Amino acid sequence: MIDVRELTKHFRVHRRPPGFGAALRSLVRRRYEQVVAVEEVSFRIERGERVGFLGPNGAGKTTTLKMLAGLLHPTAGHVEVDGFVPARRDAAFLQRITLVMGQKSQLVWDLPPSETFALNRAMFDVPRAQFRETLDELTALLDLGTLLDKPARQLSLGERMKCELVAALLHRPTTLFLDEPTIGLDVSMQLAIREFVRAYNQRHGATVLLTSHYMDDVVALCPRVIVIDCGRIIHDGDLRGLVKATLPDKRVSFTLPAPLPDGDLERLGTLLVREGLRATLSVGERELPGVVSHVLGTLHGTDLAIEDPPLEDVLRDMFGKRRRAAAAESAP
Repeated sequence: MIDVRELTKHFRVHRRPPGFGAALRSLVRRRYEQVVAVEEVSFRIERGERVGFLGPNGAGKTTTLKMLAGLLHPTAGHVEVDGFVPARRDAAFLQRITLVMGQKSQLVWDLPPSETFALNRAMFDVPRAQFRETLDELTALLDLGTLLDKPARQLSLGERMKCELVAALLHRPTTLFLDEPTIGLDVSMQLAIREFVRAYNQRHGATVLLTSHYMDDVVALCPRVIVIDCGRIIHDGDLRGLVKATLPDKRVSFTLPAPLPDGDLERLGTLLVREGLRATLSVGERELPGVVSHVLGTLHGTDLAIEDPPLEDVLRDMFGKRRRAAAAESAP
């Protein structure tokens, strides 16, 4: 469905120092810098996959999505989406994709969402019967109720995001590019959006490429993740494989029946959190059976939980190692 080979995007950016004099000089002589946003990125995504696209701010995620959607032309490389070259913006291609950006809105502020939906139906030339069927399906999936006829300015952020998703999916796209679709939403609304995306993917076999700084979105939706940093791919594979390769130790949490010195706990593993009688340790996989046996048998611990490290910690460790390695290479 998506084939990306050595995709590269460079921007020519004007730089000038602050001040009125510098502003005047820039009118006749400008200095430009070449900014590398994406550098030789390659990956393939099969039809129906849900893939997380992760990286720190400025890593090149949104730039890549815009090239996949045809909003930006690549500097070099090759990209195909469902057999189309996105930069050509063919009408058939536009009817098969959608790009949802959590920080951008397509709803008309003073009009109800139903008016925006009608406008999109006309732009994509969706047959009225199909439009009504799709709208009813999406309204039920997202539980829109009476929101369709309220002016967009009267909707909460979560309600607007629901309507944004409906507007983006009325033409039944087969490829979804989702850029921070749950940004600014509360926990319950994030859960609703995740369930909706999963349901749409399963009903229509749609391909989903998702960027998000809420790692719960990625864990819940994406078995595979692509990690980008400084414009380059640094990981592409199974989410569990990423966790195991970066932070292989498990998190063991339990509640003690009585206080115990930190030193006794640290003999079992690295003590991460201690809140009253509740403790969390980082334990290697080899030591895990012995630690669990000791906690349950000798210490009489209860409410035992064994989990992988949070994805936030995995990415923080991965990016931290890369920054330290880069700093070490550049040091004299």
